[in-house]
Amino acid sequence: MTTRRHFLRGLGASIALPSFVSLAPRVRAAEAARLAATASGAPLRTAFFFFPNGSIPSRWWPEKTGSDFAFSPSLQPLEALRQHVQVIGGLENLNGEGGPDGAGDHARGVGTFLTGVRLKKSATDVQAGVSIDQIIARQTGHLTRLSSLEISCDGVRKSGACDSGYACAYQFNLSWAGPSTPMTPEANPRQLFERLFGPGNPGERAANLARRQAEQRSVLDFVLEDARAMQKRLDARDNEKLDQYLTGLREIEQRIAKAERLGPPPDPGSPQPSGVPQSYGEHIQLMGDLMILAFQSDLTRVATFMLAHDGSNRSFADIGIPEGHHDISHHQDKPDLVDKVATIDRWYAEQFAAFLKKMDTVKDADGKSLLYNSMIVYGGGNGDPNRHNHDNLPFVLAGHGGGTLQPGRFVKHSATPSMNMMLSLADRMGVTGLERFGDSTGRLADI
Repeated sequence: MTTRRHFLRGLGASIALPSFVSLAPRVRAAEAARLAATASGAPLRTAFFFFPNGSIPSRWWPEKTGSDFAFSPSLQPLEALRQHVQVIGGLENLNGEGGPDGAGDHARGVGTFLTGVRLKKSATDVQAGVSIDQIIARQTGHLTRLSSLEISCDGVRKSGACDSGYACAYQFNLSWAGPSTPMTPEANPRQLFERLFGPGNPGERAANLARRQAEQRSVLDFVLEDARAMQKRLDARDNEKLDQYLTGLREIEQRIAKAERLGPPPDPGSPQPSGVPQSYGEHIQLMGDLMILAFQSDLTRVATFMLAHDGSNRSFADIGIPEGHHDISHHQDKPDLVDKVATIDRWYAEQFAAFLKKMDTVKDADGKSLLYNSMIVYGGGNGDPNRHNHDNLPFVLAGHGGGTLQPGRFVKHSATPSMNMMLSLADRMGVTGLERFGDSTGRLADI
């Protein structure tokens, strides 16, 4: 008679579990960097969040540097996380400037954000560069089931020319495995869940999904018996961690199922994947929760999250802004439009703050929080949305990097390539042999 365990293996259903102190091997501090780990041996994670259309500088930047700075109006939602974040000013990505290529700042803002190279202005001959997340993934990906994770809340995908003659690939992809090979992000939470916790390829995931729906079971129900058996090997603290993890997993599945029952959101004029919540904020939080689960279970240690592509014209009627974001970002210094754009900037910061708060509640293998053992970049590819400049870009760096970062400050650098920061993060992730990256001029020392 086929046992439940054999039945599960036949389906290919699997679930990754959190890292546990009870089961963790001891890692010497000298080995930590090589293993993309902290000095305690817990995994070190890096994520890159991208928000669209720049920010209003006067509402974004704090007035005073150092540790006793006051959060600006746009960043006020991060006040409760002061000890976990640092605001970083003075970083630039000059390959995003137009120069002889002219218009196309939205495509360049996305395409250069993690590559730091000049894009070829063409709708068909795509030439970007390898992004820093993929550089990290090449040297750390062997440690996890997924070498990297690419997610988005943009379900729209276009081909051909998008922004003033630039290929759409530049505008809709943050992550690049090669100069002409973008890593397409996943926008559908159901598909992302299947990728993380399903058997692997789309055909099997679809079959398993249909089987689970027919039998009215969740992935969690399939593996709960094995998880309970593991509990006997764990101490009290790790058992509490396992309960928290499984509860979160079930709650996410229920949220996805609810979104699927409600059907897709109203037609915005472009196709939307099924399973996407009708609320944009809920969509962001759901995808962020899935990223946290991926980090918590050590399925991957590097991820990118494009909240929306630069040039996004999404409206925010639920916060009193029915106009398109991109339209009003060309504010021409009109006070009412500046106020509206700044309100959207703050709204995005609220979503990021909610993600960080969740990370801070999750305990890692060494007893520290997941946020403590992470490095989370939050930023945009344009500075002032009215100017489309690419100097003094808006950046926040969250997390402690396992104790290697110095959060709780506003640090202002002087006309420094943003790729210098990317190099410094790659160093901490154990990347070796990378002397320069993009237009970097060195490491960003004061982080």
